Amino acid sequence: MRALQPLLHDVVMCVAAPAFAASSRDGQLRGLRAEGYYGHDRRLLHTAYLLINGQEPEPIGVQPLGPDQVRFTAVRRFASDPTDDPTVIIERVRVAGQGEDILLRNVGTVTRRLHVELALATDLTDIADVKRGRTGPAVPCDVDADASGLVWETEAGRAAARPAGSDAMPGITDGPEGGTFTWAGIQLRAGESRRLRLRVEGGAVPAPPGHPGAASAQTPWSRPAVRGDRRLVALLRRGLDDLRALRLADPERNRPDGPQDQFIAAGCPWYLTLFGRDSIWSARMLLPLGTDLARGTLWALARRQGTDYDTFREEAPGRILHELRPADAEHGHGLHLPSRYYGSVDATPLFVTLLVEAWHWGMANADVEALLPYAERAMDWVVDVSTRDADGLLRYYPRPGGLRHQSWKDSEDAVRDAAGRRIEPPLALCEVQGYAYQAAVGLAELLSSRGRHERAEQLRTWAENLRKRFSDAFWLPSPHGPAPRYVAIAVGRGLQPVSGPASNMGQLLSTGILDADGCRDVAAFLASPELNSGWGLRSRSAALPGYNPLSYHGGSVWTHDTAIAIQGLCAAGCHGEAHLLTNGLLDAASHFEYRMPELYGGDARTPDSPAPLAYPAACRPQGWSAASGVAVLGALLGLRPHAPDRTLHLDPMPAPHEDAGPLVLEVDGIRLAGQSLKIHVDPREGVTVDSLPDGWRRGPRQRAAARKRLTNG
Repeated sequence: MRALQPLLHDVVMCVAAPAFAASSRDGQLRGLRAEGYYGHDRRLLHTAYLLINGQEPEPIGVQPLGPDQVRFTAVRRFASDPTDDPTVIIERVRVAGQGEDILLRNVGTVTRRLHVELALATDLTDIADVKRGRTGPAVPCDVDADASGLVWETEAGRAAARPAGSDAMPGITDGPEGGTFTWAGIQLRAGESRRLRLRVEGGAVPAPPGHPGAASAQTPWSRPAVRGDRRLVALLRRGLDDLRALRLADPERNRPDGPQDQFIAAGCPWYLTLFGRDSIWSARMLLPLGTDLARGTLWALARRQGTDYDTFREEAPGRILHELRPADAEHGHGLHLPSRYYGSVDATPLFVTLLVEAWHWGMANADVEALLPYAERAMDWVVDVSTRDADGLLRYYPRPGGLRHQSWKDSEDAVRDAAGRRIEPPLALCEVQGYAYQAAVGLAELLSSRGRHERAEQLRTWAENLRKRFSDAFWLPSPHGPAPRYVAIAVGRGLQPVSGPASNMGQLLSTGILDADGCRDVAAFLASPELNSGWGLRSRSAALPGYNPLSYHGGSVWTHDTAIAIQGLCAAGCHGEAHLLTNGLLDAASHFEYRMPELYGGDARTPDSPAPLAYPAACRPQGWSAASGVAVLGALLGLRPHAPDRTLHLDPMPAPHEDAGPLVLEVDGIRLAGQSLKIHVDPREGVTVDSLPDGWRRGPRQRAAARKRLTNG
């Protein structure tokens, strides 16, 4: 029988990249599902099973203490006590990348003699096998050379567990199935406590050279003070906390004494590593808080940009990395990926756009100049691949054993037509054409600012040709829909469009590939009950066969996808539709304690419907989900800097209708060209901006004209 991917809906996560711990809600690790301590994609321990006087403590609560640690509280009761009240409280504080502290408290009135056992074991399994639902055989352990702890070793990994700095040292036993720490005869008088400490360490063997590691304490973005919608404030606070825990740093630097090149790992537990598109989108979303994260992300990817043709890696000159792992891995279903894998069609144009947008937000000129050749090589790859077919669209051509679908919807059944049939590649996805268009236009503007007008004009011509090809190939009629037409999710060879509305078209709104009429038609579909669940944007229309609210890409709501659509709707002046999606997303966040999952159920919201449910195997925390609060904030403020004329445009979203309250926001900590700004938005008082950088100015509101075009058709 095929093993199934472990579900995560009731798993307690704490993360300090590249380490994390996944626990059951009672705090016990029993070697089941995804439980364990992890480091660099290797499970270091899968069992940490605590007994007090031969019995499990009774769990009573779980309390997150931050993204990297959690406290599990349990009690131990005794039949000899005169009441049912607990007399011994056990608090286990588990910290990602470190281990755990176990605090024993005697809250009774008599002295307690406790016998404490902590059973420890591991399979040292790779995260890819854990994700496949596979648990490896137990690895034998040994007492280490100085009798201070237990050690597990295989050809691929090593782990060690030690009692460090405890109030009492345990007896240690080892064996073929694992080992045990035993604290025998602990005397606790009434009101007394005792602390036991476990430290866990290890990783892959040998340690992969040049692999990203833990970041320094300094985060590469500002921490803004925000006053306004309490849901948005809470989403921002929780998201930035989680992003801090998801940071990784590239060990390679341009200068040994230079700043760290930090980036955001894609998500915990399955993707705690450098992912091209995910890390790029997280950096793009955080640009209003500074350009340092974008700089670090760009450099980490630029150093690993494709230079050769390699079929197994799907590498090509100029292509941007899809994902980086410590080792090659089998992922099940015939999927075999190398440690450095380039199988994505979208990361490469997104890389170019991240550089362009970081330039607009004021990234240091030295970095822009140094990264520009990498962006040009990336754009060359985009143009070259688009010429493989006569229609000139940007397609993906996966190898056998690689990812079948190579954009953000990358599951096996990610692309289906209106009848629910799976559509196979090669495919030209709609949003990828938008990414390519935006990259070409943006790079042309950047090159023009450097006096390279001929190359810039070539890119503009290519982009306009792509825009026309897109317009001819992707629109499908919808006689009974909310608009007369919609954008196909993809077209195959022969320009056959894939029918059936999907959320992908929402990511086109910010790219410029749509005209005003196209923006209006897309906005109507995004706001309709087919795609708008009331909690966010469904990935597939609920009116289609094969719709499943808890499928990966066939009806669930993706946090980042909804946030990107909100950005695009605001940019296009479609504020009524933007308000619907924003309100739904923020209401959903309140049900997830503002730690947004990677994706969640797409069931329709009704007045008496229950709270939305996370997709049961979703990453949480997850990079671009955590960054989505900043994306929504930027969209509501209408922020758009323009580097060539050093102009900051602000056009805040108005109230959706006369009865709605005005949008009032105060944000202190937006960063532009290294300068911290304070922005105050109140329709009764106008918009004020304090402390613009030298040479920068406020630009006119640009969306009024867009709104007029959309209103008048």
